[in-house]
Amino acid sequence: MSRPPFFAPPAGVRAYRLRTARGEFAALDAAPQAQLKGTALLLPGFTGSKEDFIALHEPLAARGYRTVAVDGRGQYESDGPEHDESAYAQAELAMDVLAQAAAVGTPVHLVGHSLGGLVARAAVLLDPTPFASLTLIASGPAQISTSQQQRVKLLRDALAVMDMAQVWDAIQAMEPPEEIDTADLDGGLDDREDLRRRWLLTRPAQLIATGRQLCTEPDRVAELAAVRLPKHVLSGAFDDTWPVPLLDDMAVRLKARRTVVRGAEHSPNTDQPEQTALALAKFWDQTQER
Repeated sequence: MSRPPFFAPPAGVRAYRLRTARGEFAALDAAPQAQLKGTALLLPGFTGSKEDFIALHEPLAARGYRTVAVDGRGQYESDGPEHDESAYAQAELAMDVLAQAAAVGTPVHLVGHSLGGLVARAAVLLDPTPFASLTLIASGPAQISTSQQQRVKLLRDALAVMDMAQVWDAIQAMEPPEEIDTADLDGGLDDREDLRRRWLLTRPAQLIATGRQLCTEPDRVAELAAVRLPKHVLSGAFDDTWPVPLLDDMAVRLKARRTVVRGAEHSPNTDQPEQTALALAKFWDQTQER
């Protein structure tokens, strides 16, 4: 069975602008029909958006969880400055997450994919009290792999001399960073047009600043391990951005639950959404039993 269009929210998913103390953020929100077990806040990765979690909403709602996926500052449909990189410092993005959690209604299960995991970690280290748990999806202990750093650097160099449309055209002619997934889509032309639109609406300064963070992030695992919060490290069976053995080791250091999703790579949330949703729900259920 083919999957639904990547950018088409299923029935029961509400699109709106989440009002917070730090501005408005575009959101997709789905709540269960039956008893509510908890709420999750979902943070997308580099070049990504809230749509990266579309396929998780229905299976998680069926298991009793409300899910709120957001575009971060300067991502896709959330506002942000075009050229002021200081607005996208990791500490600024982390404070946005704390404001989003407060607006959604705490406590929330915090989930970050890739870059979103680094931002989620920073938010927890600023203030863990709004969070019921932390799940890092394909997000490692420090900077990304050397091969991915090289690709991100090429992207940042291109953004310095070309506009977003020109860079998009260049991406089609080269192998992009692993998170810029333009080829592995079943939806065809409509999905590619949606991806292009998302790219064109994302702010260049956001990409440059967060790309630099991916390439320079320090190892903060010891800091995170000291935070008394249930933790979960989830990934696909293969990942070129943070190799799976590195994620295995991080989970040990964090004393975290570890899930490897078969048949998935850097984006298990899109590669294998049912398996990913099941792993998330089981982890969240376990945290409530403590």
